[in-house]
Amino acid sequence: MKCPYCGNEKTRVIDTSHDTRGGIRRRRLCVNCEQRFSTYERAVLATPMLVKRDGTREEFSRDKLMRGIRVACAKRPVAAVDIERLVGEIEAELQQMGKAEVPSRLVGDRVIRQLKKMDEVAYIRYAIVYLQLDDLESIRSEIDRLLVGE
Repeated sequence: MKCPYCGNEKTRVIDTSHDTRGGIRRRRLCVNCEQRFSTYERAVLATPMLVKRDGTREEFSRDKLMRGIRVACAKRPVAAVDIERLVGEIEAELQQMGKAEVPSRLVGDRVIRQLKKMDEVAYIRYAIVYLQLDDLESIRSEIDRLLVGE
């Protein structure tokens, strides 16, 4: 591992720990400049193609999913770590399925369920796009369902 401070390629692992999503955090020491730094390792597993409503296929994009959730959660009290955790869980779930293709609805439904628990306003924002709520009446009925507790 190359030292980010001096560029030396000789480093020593001081400590190793595992995170909840299966990643590995390593604390390292450069043998040249003696600076300490951390590295994170995560297995790169294949994710299935997403089959959209219109039948088109698209690669799963962690960044695209993250952007969509961040937009829904903008200016809301949702921690960045919670968004990162949600995206990581969804990605891991898709990888563990071991399928070549899955309906994109699986991803959207999972996001909707979790956002409903995390923040109702973020849920409504995401639902407007995902559930195609294209008029005020459909948005109002979704809000009413939230208020009733369905």
